[in-house]
Amino acid sequence: MATTLPELRSQIDALDQELLTLLNRRAALAHQVGEIKRIDGSAVFQPEREAQVIRKLQALNPGPLKRLGVAAIWREVMSACRALEAAQRVAYLGPAGTFSEQAALHYFGSGIERLPCISIDEVFRAAASGSAEFGVVPMENSSEGGISRSLDLLLNSPLHIIGETSFLVRHNLLRLNSTLNGIEVVCAHSQALAQCQDWLTAHLPHVERRAVASNAEGARLAATNPAWAAIASERAGSEFGLHVAAAAIQDDALNRTRFAVVCLPQTLSAPLASGKDCVSLIVSVPNKPGAVHDLLVPLKNHGVSMTRFESRPARSGQWEYYFYIDIEGHPSQSHVATALKELQNLCAFYKVLGTYPIGE
Repeated sequence: MATTLPELRSQIDALDQELLTLLNRRAALAHQVGEIKRIDGSAVFQPEREAQVIRKLQALNPGPLKRLGVAAIWREVMSACRALEAAQRVAYLGPAGTFSEQAALHYFGSGIERLPCISIDEVFRAAASGSAEFGVVPMENSSEGGISRSLDLLLNSPLHIIGETSFLVRHNLLRLNSTLNGIEVVCAHSQALAQCQDWLTAHLPHVERRAVASNAEGARLAATNPAWAAIASERAGSEFGLHVAAAAIQDDALNRTRFAVVCLPQTLSAPLASGKDCVSLIVSVPNKPGAVHDLLVPLKNHGVSMTRFESRPARSGQWEYYFYIDIEGHPSQSHVATALKELQNLCAFYKVLGTYPIGE
């Protein structure tokens, strides 16, 4: 057994060569699969297949690689193989360095063509117009709840959800120097300002909080003025040459944000069952006593678990609401299909936002 650093490095170099050979063999097989898909008109990207591959490898993993490490490695492998056929063009809230960009890379891998957009509205517009195949938008935060603009746009959009991803969001105070002295303005997305309000009140109580289109835009602005700071990721700080004046300033240490991957149905139809799936819905019910309670009865009767229930005003002026619901399962499962049919019969409005594999 090797005991010296040069011997260990020599073994690693040999294994790297073996891995490269095996990865190229895998890429060649993936290319053949791509040719078959091209002939029969199948989509290059199949979320349920990739989810199944990663879950199977995680189950087989003997260690010491961690579960998330296995997922990250194989996501990049599959992304590189997909890019041999065609790089997916993915729209997200920009500029470079946003958490939305991180979500796009986390879901698709780095073998994509990136399309940063100035707003969530533009992300939807890009995916709906065909200038991007997919869009990645924030859906909800564990501290602040649903992202209202994304929820409102989903109501009337032709796009549907085909995937999701979520991760811990670590907010940092960034500026041109590494101190808290002399800060006059803190720029960030409104959600980030809300997620850090306790820290800001305690450490910068008299500083103006200025909401901007994205955290990365806040970082860009902070790079132009030494009296300004931003709340953003370390990635954004590196992008704009900023120092971390204070790290991890989010009020909730376990702060997570969930992102949805959306596209037109003709770009990619609803994924097949992967074994661990979710159905997202928007519904409304007639304004009568017990109507909301009745929505839950079909799910309970058929053993379907509801993982999210959130209301949004219908903007009708009549105090009416839409309800955003997530349930576990896939419509190809008989108990899920039956529950959904019974639920639909109770609704004044019913729209399936998407069926997709549950994210890691």
